[in-house]
Amino acid sequence: MNFNKLVIASGNPKKRAEIERILANLGIEVVAAEQTVFVDVVEDADSFAGNAKKKADAFQIANGCAALADDSGLCVSALNDAPGVYSARFAGENASDDENNTKLQHDLEGIQDRTAYFICALHLSLPDGSEITAEGKVDGWIVEEQTGDTGFGYDPLFFCSELNKTFAQSSPQEKAAISHRGCALRALQQKLTVV
Repeated sequence: MNFNKLVIASGNPKKRAEIERILANLGIEVVAAEQTVFVDVVEDADSFAGNAKKKADAFQIANGCAALADDSGLCVSALNDAPGVYSARFAGENASDDENNTKLQHDLEGIQDRTAYFICALHLSLPDGSEITAEGKVDGWIVEEQTGDTGFGYDPLFFCSELNKTFAQSSPQEKAAISHRGCALRALQQKLTVV
């Protein structure tokens, strides 16, 4: 690795905490949130990878160190892969997790095909102008009732067959071992070992 300081480019404290937990296991030092220059980036790209790149580049320039950004979301087959890049604002700008989950439940009423997947695109922007990307995906389906009280976002509705429970019923360690974000971060780690 050709950097010794990393900032996580996210304004979502729960997402940041999840990334920090996983990165801690990988031996990467993360700059504390209060030591960073926060940049409010408009996520208007048409792909997860595009949004991740925008955020990483902006945070890298603002903080003068390596910046890691993640853009992730839920894609539901019966909804033509919606909410997709609009996952955080599915029920409208500044929508809460509950509002987004309620809209998803409403949109899936009466629909039998509830297959879905979470996807995570990571973008690491380095001070020398180089970049590293990685992606992770986990398949599952949407349950009818919110179940569990851990995690965030769509976790109470996303049933992971490998865990045999929703993400919100899983411990942070269980989720990290199988989740889209965990898979993407492990793929990133493999790439970093050859940098």
